[in-house]
Amino acid sequence: MTVVVKLGSSLVTSGDGRVRRSLLAARAADIAAIVHDGERVCVVSSGAIALGLPLLGLARRPRAIEQLQAASAAGQVRLQVAWEAALRRHGLHVAQVLLSAGDLAERASYLNARNALRALLKLGVVPVVNENDATPTDEITFGDNDALAAQVAVLLGARLLVLLTEVDGVFSAHPAEPDARPLSSGDAVAAAALGPGGALGRGGMESKVAAARLAAGAGIPTVIASGRGESVVAAIAAGESRGTHFPAAQRRASAFKLWLQHAKPTSGRLVLDDGARDAIASGGRSLLAVGVVSCEGSFEPGDAVELAALDGTVLGKGIAGASAAELRDRPRGVEAVHRDRLVLY
Repeated sequence: MTVVVKLGSSLVTSGDGRVRRSLLAARAADIAAIVHDGERVCVVSSGAIALGLPLLGLARRPRAIEQLQAASAAGQVRLQVAWEAALRRHGLHVAQVLLSAGDLAERASYLNARNALRALLKLGVVPVVNENDATPTDEITFGDNDALAAQVAVLLGARLLVLLTEVDGVFSAHPAEPDARPLSSGDAVAAAALGPGGALGRGGMESKVAAARLAAGAGIPTVIASGRGESVVAAIAAGESRGTHFPAAQRRASAFKLWLQHAKPTSGRLVLDDGARDAIASGGRSLLAVGVVSCEGSFEPGDAVELAALDGTVLGKGIAGASAAELRDRPRGVEAVHRDRLVLY
């Protein structure tokens, strides 16, 4: 079984662009304890951009994408060396895996990424995953490494996702508020408790909660907890109550449907008449073009489309069997989405 552990920039790096070596050492000891107990660990680590900024003479995170890409490329080397040094002390080998959203958007590359990670884990290597920030544009990024960590957990079929942060989980209000209290269950999390990301990273508590809900919905229990202290991850992996726990959904979809729901980007939207809605929701049938009332967006066969009822309720997501131009004419006998290539929410 695999445990996925994510650390953000504020944990991995200091405000002046240095590695927090003592924290990495503590988490490396955690990871080693889990591995030596017979489980596999995959690390998702932010910090490349923060570590690259001082190398480029930049005092704060820039907005220009080309500067962010340059900082990522420069800092990724420092980040990987830091993890390699921390885990080597425990006799563990490390591999660098850089993923982009595009790597998970297509089924073939998704499977290739999964096979590569599984091979590393089977060989006893600890993959250190980060987004490939040096090449993608704003339109094809995960948005933050919390989302990436959830995607990696789903991809690997992990038994646990741990999202480490600066505070002891999710609070009922901003932790600085005098009446703020920690929430042990993700079911109690409200929007008031969430906040934006910090100066060095993109993810805030809101992104962590969204990632936790994504992974939990895919059948992977998730914990948001403080990344500071001793034996943090090992204790959580052993079942100790820490931070905020998001229990796994009882039913887990197939690997294909998990990929379709969580990794395949949506390119359009089909609004269905009542008959077509009932056919896919209750009858387990394919969606025919004649049942499509309206077609939004521009897509081709093989792209993912959102399926919605007349009242706007989102029913699910599927792989288009025909192009948007063809479906707008509602031709009879044409299959818009095959029943084996859709997932209902």
